[in-house]
Amino acid sequence: MGERTASVDADPRRWWGLVVIALAQLMVVLDATIVNIALPSAQRDLHMSDGNRQWVITAYTLAFGGLLLLGGRIADLVGRKRTFVIGLIGFAAASALGGAATTSGTLFGARALQGVFAAVLAPSALSLLTTTFTDPRERGKAFGIYSALAGSGSAIGFIVGGLLTEYLNWRWCLYVNVPIAVIAVVGAFALLHDTPRHAGARLDVPGVLLGCGGLVAIVYGFSEAEPRGWADPVVLGLLAAGVVLIATFVWWQNRAPVPLLPLHIVKDRNRAGCFLTMALATIGMFGLFLFMTYYLQVILGYSPVRTGLAFLPLTAAIVVGATQISARLLTHVAPRTLMVPGMILAAGGMLVLTRMTVGSSYATEILPALILMGLGMGLTFMPVFSTATAGVAPQDSGVTSATVNTSQQVGGSIGTALLNTVATTSSAAYITAHLHNPAQKNLVIREGIVHGYTVAIWCAVGVMLLAGLIAGLMVTTKPPKYGVPAQEPVPESAT
Repeated sequence: MGERTASVDADPRRWWGLVVIALAQLMVVLDATIVNIALPSAQRDLHMSDGNRQWVITAYTLAFGGLLLLGGRIADLVGRKRTFVIGLIGFAAASALGGAATTSGTLFGARALQGVFAAVLAPSALSLLTTTFTDPRERGKAFGIYSALAGSGSAIGFIVGGLLTEYLNWRWCLYVNVPIAVIAVVGAFALLHDTPRHAGARLDVPGVLLGCGGLVAIVYGFSEAEPRGWADPVVLGLLAAGVVLIATFVWWQNRAPVPLLPLHIVKDRNRAGCFLTMALATIGMFGLFLFMTYYLQVILGYSPVRTGLAFLPLTAAIVVGATQISARLLTHVAPRTLMVPGMILAAGGMLVLTRMTVGSSYATEILPALILMGLGMGLTFMPVFSTATAGVAPQDSGVTSATVNTSQQVGGSIGTALLNTVATTSSAAYITAHLHNPAQKNLVIREGIVHGYTVAIWCAVGVMLLAGLIAGLMVTTKPPKYGVPAQEPVPESAT
């Protein structure tokens, strides 16, 4: 049995515990994209305007990204297992409310509520994983599985969303979370161990308001840039307010008695490099999801199910990259020797997509790009999760886990809004310049849409290469050694 090689005091049921944690993480990540394919049906049913429909996606990512740090601190205060279960129950209730929504306002509110409970759930899931697997060899496998789900959950969301929308109803894209959450709650009570609460710990309320307010303002600003334009006073005001709030948050964290985000976590060079790499990588990845969904359905005329299945090779490549390559190599090589090639591979996949046209072949032009992209993401995500959470003092593991998730969600929110704005403005400019013959209007509009996607994908290539550069320059840690407990605090990097 595999358990014999593990340390004597290791929990024999820890791999079943990983299944529970992974199930909850999959549900949270899946929900960022599962409603994408269902959006046209929901829009028709609830009579949403084109300007408002984005809130089905943005309400979730805003609440999730903006409140993750608070969720991480709550996990440290209340105990990981208790926070995990509360998050699961709340998420299931919010999902049921959204599925039963009869007005667009109820659906937006339910999606925001899902984001709130996801922000409570995700950090406790990652920190439970950190404290359950302490042997570096096992930790590599566990983080490989977790990273594969974190990276591929979005793509799985497209497949599940397509199947549910086509064969049942868009509402099932929300209802599906209820049985998953029930299984995870039962599993959590049976298999997971709680960690002791930290005496004397308190919530940093000014930090919560400043940090969460700043993130929400920035993400909201980016999402409003698409309908309003970059020069709009509302957009500029939101972005400026976000920057000021974040700067004030950093100033306050140096003075707070019990800071929401202890700055020594971010000052560590390796950890900061991981957070930045994660944020930049997801900017590119979420942009890809957005464009490829519309490209496959609107330009190539794919059905929701066929669109979902078209993402399957990307998901498979992420899983292979994370569990078969990264997890096996991380104990032998430094994390950056996986992260840098990973980002170069992902950028290469994006580069292939810059050549797509209105008549591109899936097999020869789209598929190779998705495989390259998936392998690159799998190679990168696993060492990022593992390195960012290694060597953290136990009382900070919740907030460190939250910071990794925050960088992923905020990167995804910004990527969706930012690249969408680039794509729509480039499309409009192309159509205006080329629409001379009314008889060709349909073709020119389709060409314009694809041109906008390729311009935005060029931007994503640059962002991916920047992520690789940051990983190469900042993440200087060595491979973990066997036999050293992974959560033993290490000195802060002085380099």
